[in-house]
Amino acid sequence: MGQRIHLIGVCGTAMATLAALLKHRGHEVSGSDEHVYPPMSDFLAAERINVLEGYRAEHVAAPPDLVVVGNAISRGNAELEAVLDGGIRYASLPETIRDQWLWDAHSIVIAGTHGKTTTTALTGWLLTAAGADPTVLIGGIARNFGDDGASYRVGKGKAFVIEGDEYDSAYFDKTAKFLKYLPDIAVVNNIEFDHADIYRDLDEVRLAFRRLVNLVPQKGLTLIGVDSPDAAALAGQARSRVQTFGLGAGAEWRGLDVSIGASTSFRVQRAGQDLGEFTMPLLGDHNVRNALVAIAVGVDLGLDIEQLRKGLAAFKGVKRRLEIVGEARGVRVYDDFAHHPTAVEETLKAIRRSAPGKKVWAIFEPRSASSCRRIFQDDFARALSGADEVVIASVFRSSLPPEERLSESKLVDDLTADNVRARHLPDVDSIVRTVSSEAVDGDLIVVMSNGGFGGIHRKLLAALA
Repeated sequence: MGQRIHLIGVCGTAMATLAALLKHRGHEVSGSDEHVYPPMSDFLAAERINVLEGYRAEHVAAPPDLVVVGNAISRGNAELEAVLDGGIRYASLPETIRDQWLWDAHSIVIAGTHGKTTTTALTGWLLTAAGADPTVLIGGIARNFGDDGASYRVGKGKAFVIEGDEYDSAYFDKTAKFLKYLPDIAVVNNIEFDHADIYRDLDEVRLAFRRLVNLVPQKGLTLIGVDSPDAAALAGQARSRVQTFGLGAGAEWRGLDVSIGASTSFRVQRAGQDLGEFTMPLLGDHNVRNALVAIAVGVDLGLDIEQLRKGLAAFKGVKRRLEIVGEARGVRVYDDFAHHPTAVEETLKAIRRSAPGKKVWAIFEPRSASSCRRIFQDDFARALSGADEVVIASVFRSSLPPEERLSESKLVDDLTADNVRARHLPDVDSIVRTVSSEAVDGDLIVVMSNGGFGGIHRKLLAALA
């Protein structure tokens, strides 16, 4: 019999996904949040999930059976205090996922500093295309699931493909979410420093991933991305079977002869055995690595390689991952979630290789907890140098002390010294006005932010038109 489950402090995609999955299990689901923006608000409405505005004690006056406490709230939140005072049963988001689904599943946890969402979507889709009928939980909207795309899929098979986030779980549990996900297969795509609001340094990030690898049973599988030195270092610490993947020599699953144009094609070798050519609509070397993960997981589950090949060719991508928003006056505008220096660099390399000779604009909003901080100052200068024209928006978290905050002016100076035309424009309107007046037929504009960025994509297209 279903329970009444209420979500608080679970934001955006996570709320939509968890609420929909719980509803599919027969539970009555509601949630509280300060703001839910499209497309997530539309998704929740379509799923008939009742979202209450703000956090108020009266939202739990009729006590639910369980309150899922997300990591976006802490003590002092009025609704949380009512939950604690009322003795209402509560759990974190990853605990809820584990207890509702994962004890009885074959859990496939996709982790890494970047690339998690795309790799999870790829793996979930390839398993679906090859007949495994998995359940899939993604931190983004995968276009292959549902008419308009979805962040989840409910299947009848044993496999449960889940995006393994290293961010913390709740105010009462500051350990990584992925440590709750009972991995039968764990993927560590790459390890770099990120989430400066959670981790003090790279060593703390390394420790979280070591703990993940240590959870995989002996009969399970750990897939290690050996193109990332810190990920490669984990290979000798696993107690499970280990397979490696990457583009370099020595990887068991290796991508070769990568060709990038309107799509990406590459050959796959496993332990030196040629498995033939694969093609996908995604661009870039980083997406070849992501695809290798999905292929390796499928093969480990005993799925047909030809079905996996066809599935990869039919993959439609993930919203906000180098997504074409539109084209006006011969200028194409992309939306990309990149907010870590390596992700920014890989994105710009991919689009550059796909369209040689085209002028590439990068419009970058430092918005995430890490990208707003000075710790990545030099790394962003290196990463953004892959564009011809760079526009830096104002740092989103302006409350950070000046000595900790990313310096827009220094970033402009460093890029200029590297012969890249760069400017800091303080708001969306000035960016739209400037870029739309200067961009010409054939230019490619990549807008990079992990937030809504004031609806800049549509505003830019309207101004260009």
